[in-house]
Amino acid sequence: MKNPAQPRIGATLLAATLLGIGFMAAIDEIIFHQVLGWHHFVETDSSALALASDGLLHTLELVFLVIGAAIMLRLNETGERAKGYRSAGFLLGMGGFQLFDGIVIHKIFGLHQIRYVADLLFYDLAWNATGLLLLLIGYGLLRRAKRDLALNQQ
Repeated sequence: MKNPAQPRIGATLLAATLLGIGFMAAIDEIIFHQVLGWHHFVETDSSALALASDGLLHTLELVFLVIGAAIMLRLNETGERAKGYRSAGFLLGMGGFQLFDGIVIHKIFGLHQIRYVADLLFYDLAWNATGLLLLLIGYGLLRRAKRDLALNQQ
């Protein structure tokens, strides 16, 4: 009888995190850039450049999704996906993207704001609180996955 494959925790977390980043970037791109039209990835006087920057974000989002999916499919195929780590990594990726976007892209680099209104505080707080909440849930799931793995190895 064939021995079961050892779960690859790092690879599972990497794949799930990439999927989470790509998924949250897709939500941002589709909802806030396209449907609501609140902002572009790079706000500029040139609508062609602003649209091209959205295309760059969309391209990177797809790259993250494809690479994450390819790794995850391989892990599933070989039986090496680490149980419990997929959802943790996915939420950590989503929350990490959200906070990176809200703090680094919006505030430090100033490439765009969430929405162009007189008072941004509510939007900034909601955006970053959502990212933090996703990170905290992902971290809780990661702790649970580690605990469950330790219990199963006893």
